[in-house]
Amino acid sequence: MAKGKHIVSGAKHAGHAMNSRGVAFAGAHAAAHASGAALVSKPSISIPRNLSIVFKMIAVAIATVAIAIGVSLGFASAGNNGIVQDQTADQAQPQTASGTADVAVNEQTTVLLSGAHRDMSASVAEVQAQEEAIRIAAEEKARAEEQAALDKVNQAKSRSAANGGIGVYDVDFSVGKNAFVAEWTARIDKYLAGSPLAGYGSSFAEAAWKYGVDPRWSPAISNTESTKGANCFAWHNAWGWTGGSWPSWEAAIDFHVKGLSNIYGYTISYANAQKYCPPNYDNWYRDTLNEMRKI
Repeated sequence: MAKGKHIVSGAKHAGHAMNSRGVAFAGAHAAAHASGAALVSKPSISIPRNLSIVFKMIAVAIATVAIAIGVSLGFASAGNNGIVQDQTADQAQPQTASGTADVAVNEQTTVLLSGAHRDMSASVAEVQAQEEAIRIAAEEKARAEEQAALDKVNQAKSRSAANGGIGVYDVDFSVGKNAFVAEWTARIDKYLAGSPLAGYGSSFAEAAWKYGVDPRWSPAISNTESTKGANCFAWHNAWGWTGGSWPSWEAAIDFHVKGLSNIYGYTISYANAQKYCPPNYDNWYRDTLNEMRKI
């Protein structure tokens, strides 16, 4: 507050000085008129002096206001510092308690994560065990299917033998379904290339495995009966089979191979030719056997 009083006092002194200067200026102005001299009062000289005084007064007022604001801010800052210190002191103890609580929470989290890890490990083990069981079951199923196919082949061979059947050469079913189908699909597709039955080698191979029949027999009959499906008397009937028709080559192939297995057995024979084509069985047997040798 001492500074404020000093500034006010200075402002008063400045006011007195301004009044003195004003009196002196007025006296000089009167003296000039008394002597009859022409008064030359140029605005460029008198106005700047007046403005200088005004600017000084404005500067003093601004300085006074700035000092007052600074003092007020100083008091406010001091008060805030005291509040912050008090709050810091008050929060010190809760923070210590909070730190203890955090430690407890971390310990509980560690326990929970450990338990979750054990549960996850157990779940992984269960999934692996289930997958292994599924794999084993699939392998056993595949072996059972292969054995069933071999049993059908042996039964079909027995029926063929009873009818005087002979094999062009024996077909190996022991290689397993995938290898069997892959081999005979390629061989039959090559034989049927360019015909209406082209591309159906896999259907013939799948059916041959399924019903235990020589995979060459049905394709060869299709050539004897209809030139590989080019001259069918019924829809999708390339074998002159039962006089029926089928909606697709896949359905027709499956039905024909199944019929061969059930009625004639594993492969061609002279006796089977007599049953399949009684009017011309001799030529039928010879032509069909020759076609089988091409596959």
